[in-house]
Amino acid sequence: MSAGLYFHIPFCARKCDYCDFYSFTPTDGRMDAYRDALIRSIDRFAPAVTAPFDTVYFGGGTPSFFGGARIRAVLDAARAALPLAPGAEITVECNPSSTTEALAASLAAAGVNRVSLGLQSAVAAERAALGRTSTPQQAETALQRLRRNGITNLSLDLMLGLPGQTAATLRESLRFVSESGVPHVSAYLLKVEENTPLFAKKETLAFPDEDSVCDFYLQTAEALEQGGLRQYEISNFARPGFESRHNLHYWRDEAYLGLGPAAHSFFGGKRFFFPRDFDAFLRGDPPVQDGDGGDPEEFCMLRLRLAEGLSDGAFRERFGKHLPEGMFRKAKALETHGLLCVTQDTIALTKQGFLVSNAIIGELVAVL
Repeated sequence: MSAGLYFHIPFCARKCDYCDFYSFTPTDGRMDAYRDALIRSIDRFAPAVTAPFDTVYFGGGTPSFFGGARIRAVLDAARAALPLAPGAEITVECNPSSTTEALAASLAAAGVNRVSLGLQSAVAAERAALGRTSTPQQAETALQRLRRNGITNLSLDLMLGLPGQTAATLRESLRFVSESGVPHVSAYLLKVEENTPLFAKKETLAFPDEDSVCDFYLQTAEALEQGGLRQYEISNFARPGFESRHNLHYWRDEAYLGLGPAAHSFFGGKRFFFPRDFDAFLRGDPPVQDGDGGDPEEFCMLRLRLAEGLSDGAFRERFGKHLPEGMFRKAKALETHGLLCVTQDTIALTKQGFLVSNAIIGELVAVL
């Protein structure tokens, strides 16, 4: 079975007010040193790799800030040391403001065939509340540059529940997305994390209430599906064939290898992660072991995030036994409230169910 390969790029020109991901603004020379450390980590793990990687993902941070030449060097090292499947999906997250014509050309030349752009909102006031400095016009220009260079598998990120957001301003963002013609959208509910600038000033901002945020989620799902983007996961929508193959490895509880500080892995049946420590990664310190992965509870929790749901057939193929009858009985009870769709083989959350997914999934897996 194939696996996914993830590279964490912990660099940003500046950190956005809502961001709790491991990232910082580097000093001169740090990015080159990090490129070399990533290449060494590839070589270190190569002997343990037995299955091909059919996806590669550069996340962050802001990988576009890392630069096309460094991304290409890491990709070349991966191709030399690891089995990459023909036609592998290779994704890079980009900030619209740093997606220059030169970067787009460099990424395409390196073999990148998918780009995810951080839009968050097409409304200036909402972007300002998040500390975003790029504009919707820059996002539109970035999409044009990427397409000119042959990268057409494109995704935009949206955020719901932003300070000052209303149904009308959300329509404005959704209109921008529709007119952009991208085949994939990720729409996330904003979570205000502690130890971020947004958390420090949250009392001064007008956040929409919980009922409004739920309405925004349903409004987004309806608009995107009317535009031909099918919901395939709680927060993700795509035209058929443009689903994120890399993220599907996570949600299907399949193997992936993550390299870089703060990167997590499920590889060789084990879970492990690198600490949020840049210098430790440069030194080559080993990852922290985090036990076994892929047990029935974890499998069910992840599969229930997908619109296709959790099937008895997939569970039986993985574990050699059927899903418990008790799980189907609980699911049937919740189906009467419009939260689940249950067939003889499958349990799947509805859009209303996705809004309370944590509670539903917790109740279902409790019978395992």
